[in-house]
Amino acid sequence: MTKYGVIIGSIRKNSYSLGVAEALVAGLPEDAEVTYLDIAKLPLYNQDYDEASPAEYTEFREAVKAQDAFIMVTPEHNRSIPAALKNALDVASRPWGQSVWAGKPVLPASQSISGIAGVVAHHVLRNSLDFLDMKIMHQPELYIGNTMALANEDGKITNEDTKGFLAGVGAQFAEFATK
Repeated sequence: MTKYGVIIGSIRKNSYSLGVAEALVAGLPEDAEVTYLDIAKLPLYNQDYDEASPAEYTEFREAVKAQDAFIMVTPEHNRSIPAALKNALDVASRPWGQSVWAGKPVLPASQSISGIAGVVAHHVLRNSLDFLDMKIMHQPELYIGNTMALANEDGKITNEDTKGFLAGVGAQFAEFATK
């Protein structure tokens, strides 16, 4: 049984990123253990806390360490990833030399209500994941555009073709993660 951590870059209620992540998770094996890691309440990373980390840092690092693989879905904020997602990456990569991300398989995805599908945020995220020494599943690249037209008001993907495609990618990621 593989443990999959899911991190959603958007912390808003009814997030389209959450809807995309749920559609990806639908393709994972039935025995997959899936944990959605909450990044909304992590204090901003501050190197001054490296010697005596807040409990939220320690708990998050332990949760990351416990996962075998990750699915990360981000919206695009100002041609980058949201601050909450960058903060989560930083918290679990510190103190220096003690990153808990290294070697873990990861499926990055971006989404946007626009047609450009968060492509810039996607590549910003990949740059960080690469630096963190994660094993990135590079194909297919997941840029999901026009999510407002693909989802309902709760952020759930309702377009059947998109749901099927994302579930198929989730299944591909399960194979990738277990190699």
